[in-house]
Amino acid sequence: MKILVTGGAGFIGSHIVDALVAEGHSVVVIDNLSVGKKEHVNPKAELIVADIRDDGLGQHFEKHRFEVVYHEAAQMDVRKSVTDPLFDASVNILGTLNLLQHSLRVGTKKFIFASTGGAIYGEQDYFPADENHPVRPLSPYGITKLAVEKYLFYYNEVHHLSYVSLRYANVYGPRQSPHGEAGVIAIFTEKMLSGGQPVINGDGKQTRDYVYVGDVAKANVLALSYDRPAIFNVGTGVETDVNELFTRLRTITGSKCPEQHAPAKMGEQLRSVIDASNISKTLGWKQTVKLEEGLRQTVEHFKTKA
Repeated sequence: MKILVTGGAGFIGSHIVDALVAEGHSVVVIDNLSVGKKEHVNPKAELIVADIRDDGLGQHFEKHRFEVVYHEAAQMDVRKSVTDPLFDASVNILGTLNLLQHSLRVGTKKFIFASTGGAIYGEQDYFPADENHPVRPLSPYGITKLAVEKYLFYYNEVHHLSYVSLRYANVYGPRQSPHGEAGVIAIFTEKMLSGGQPVINGDGKQTRDYVYVGDVAKANVLALSYDRPAIFNVGTGVETDVNELFTRLRTITGSKCPEQHAPAKMGEQLRSVIDASNISKTLGWKQTVKLEEGLRQTVEHFKTKA
């Protein structure tokens, strides 16, 4: 199939591109390289350097007439969304609408969207949260992801564009950037390997559901064959707090850094964990890389990049 992956030079997107290429698909990547890197793009994929908000995006749709769009490009920094919600919405809502309109024009059959399994639910009523949990996003970032899911429902109902929305838990693994606010595993790993001092926000008891990027890529490949509109959580159902992450990574890296805490970040979610039994039953997806092994693979990757 002819497939577009937006954000395909980025952390998650590049792993999806690798998985699609391995399946024999023809893949085109659109990425503005603001975060992504050329060297992450599979050599068998074509890279187009462009922004998803660009007026000229239509020419690439006309040329390639994509059958499927994987939409991974996003403004993904929750704290940046709070400080600059206009920019966040311009990328995550207007950029997505630009892609959807071009998809309609060329007859794209399916749109597979990278949503969020943490920010979309907000503070949870029960643990882990399934797809029927109330959605109460507490950040502009989470709001934009929910808004796009509503647009996808509209485009399916009115224009018959099929879609799958994948609500990711906290994704980690090789190629994740250690810069910025996102990706505590990447941030801690780089600090420890370079002899720096990681800092734990607050008491470190805040929990997240950490899912390995290779497993997320597999979920995306499985979504390609699903022929109905759907929303699926992609996570492990296991909570891990920041203190435990710190301890595990210190052991794996051999770091001697002390455990150091800083004041808690305002508005940070305390617990986040999602139930992926729906995608398991429906598509046969399952977690294959447990946290300990995933952390080791991540550390090894950072060692080779040092």
